[in-house]
Amino acid sequence: MSLLRYSILVLGVTAATLAAVWLLVPREAQVRMAVAFGAVLAALNTLTAHALVQWSERRSMPVFLGAVLGGMLGRMALMLAAVAVGVFGLQLPRLPLVVSLVAYFILFLVMELTIQHRHAGRAAATR
Repeated sequence: MSLLRYSILVLGVTAATLAAVWLLVPREAQVRMAVAFGAVLAALNTLTAHALVQWSERRSMPVFLGAVLGGMLGRMALMLAAVAVGVFGLQLPRLPLVVSLVAYFILFLVMELTIQHRHAGRAAATR
């Protein structure tokens, strides 16, 4: 799946689920901001991961592994920094931020693995 199509899918899922979650989340502005912040972080994380895989899949195995593993380390560091900014800089409540981030992370991980698995199956079938 192209990065553009994947981005549209991720943004659509994020918008739709945030709209549904908004009905359940307390109306406090800080809580809602924390939930949205976690969702945006997870969406950016999955888009970055997908872009790295797309960029590296036609390259040699060492380049692929370097991009994927190095990208994972870089994304983890950026996520930690972003969560620290959210908690300490923006004073967002921790629990809604972490629950949102983890829930969206798991959702996007399942989506990404499913898409990558289908893509790998198609690529193997055409060889």
